[in-house]
Amino acid sequence: MQTALIMLAAYLLGSVSFAVVVSKALRLPDPRGYGSKNPGATNVLRSGSRLAAALTLIGDTGKGAAAVGLTVLLTGENPVSGVDPPLAGAMAFLGHLYPVYHGFRGGKGVATAAGVLFALNFWLGLGTLATFAILVAFFRIISLASIVSALFAAFWAWFLFGLSAENPAVTPAVAAMALMLVWRHRENIARLAAGTESRLGQKTTTP
Repeated sequence: MQTALIMLAAYLLGSVSFAVVVSKALRLPDPRGYGSKNPGATNVLRSGSRLAAALTLIGDTGKGAAAVGLTVLLTGENPVSGVDPPLAGAMAFLGHLYPVYHGFRGGKGVATAAGVLFALNFWLGLGTLATFAILVAFFRIISLASIVSALFAAFWAWFLFGLSAENPAVTPAVAAMALMLVWRHRENIARLAAGTESRLGQKTTTP
């Protein structure tokens, strides 16, 4: 029962879309109505407000970390060897993708996933972030870096912690998040295949 309640609470926490909340608070257009129509920090930046984008990034990252951290405080479980913290992180991530408060129209989960990974283990988060940064530096395509680093996150989880009775949940939870993130980027994958995906620094039309 406790695990089920934790998973529900984590999902509800993850369902808070900071892109929508921050944009409304700052009287900016709804990010689901312009640009990529994705309620995330990158699309919010297209509004021209760096403050809104920064607050969105902090909020989306923070809720992923909070879901894991609060679960650790509540249960006393180790974030890696326990079961509830990785599950809570995965459910917060799911909430971001399909938020109950916002008609299940959520973001792609990159920032929330980062918060979850760093809360689970610093080295897991750092390895994934380093992969992301290297890919962005070479290709300057955020979506490509996000997709590949998500897959590497699953690899880093397996490399660092394996899949055993001692660490039963962390690798499956990270792998599930990676697959969901790739699925949410399916339109980006189609544009990457067509060679039409936008690059970092490319001019876009603001709403």
